[in-house]
Amino acid sequence: MQGKLLFLGTGGSAGVPVITCKCPVCTSNSPFNRRYRPSALVTIGKKNLLLDVGPDFRDQALHYNIDRLDGVLLTHTHYDHVGGIDELRVFYFRQKMRLPTLASIETYEELRHRFHYLFQTKQSDGSLQSQLNFEVLEDDFGKTKFLNIPIKYVSFYQSNMKVTGYQFGDLAYISDIREYDNRVIDALKGVDTLVLSALRYDPSEVHFSIDEAVEFSEKVGARRTFFTHIAHDLEHDATNLKLPKNIRLAHDGLEILFTV
Repeated sequence: MQGKLLFLGTGGSAGVPVITCKCPVCTSNSPFNRRYRPSALVTIGKKNLLLDVGPDFRDQALHYNIDRLDGVLLTHTHYDHVGGIDELRVFYFRQKMRLPTLASIETYEELRHRFHYLFQTKQSDGSLQSQLNFEVLEDDFGKTKFLNIPIKYVSFYQSNMKVTGYQFGDLAYISDIREYDNRVIDALKGVDTLVLSALRYDPSEVHFSIDEAVEFSEKVGARRTFFTHIAHDLEHDATNLKLPKNIRLAHDGLEILFTV
């Protein structure tokens, strides 16, 4: 079966352009240099799976005509990955069902603390928050079936926060990675398409640099790699000219196919 991944957003935590910034990338007229916060829509068969729901999700959903979701997969709880979670309530209004949501136990517990109202029943005053039905991953590595779709998952860290990476068939989505052990590389061996976060050329305490991301991709042995979570330091075309031919910056609206 063939699957499709649509990049809804490929920017860093501030998006691109960055508020108040007048750098060449932020003032560029190229659509490839305009980046929503990181998120993707995975379509397998007739099912639409949302990867993260950042603060730009409303605009992303309108821009890319997302009128149905079957499930949500969350990588971690930083704002740029969950800040739009309240926007999911419209899908409950339309679909009349609680939206299945896959997350690690750590992500689930943090959401219960930060968005406690999401875990309440319908309010007596008639108001309604996003209605989610959580499936919790208690292990760091493994396989599961989500909406009857086989999914592999791995765990790594960004500073002190645990992050979950997901694999659908021969495609893996690994965002916000900074600290990892060899189990991650071993689990990803054989992946054909790798989506990987790479912030900028300069080192970062919480993200891979471009060079570190290239090295990680080579360790995995992916046939092709697309970088996401890109800061405004990187001009799209100029950066792609410097990258290995099998590695490219992704851009908002890019669609890639993979095999499930």
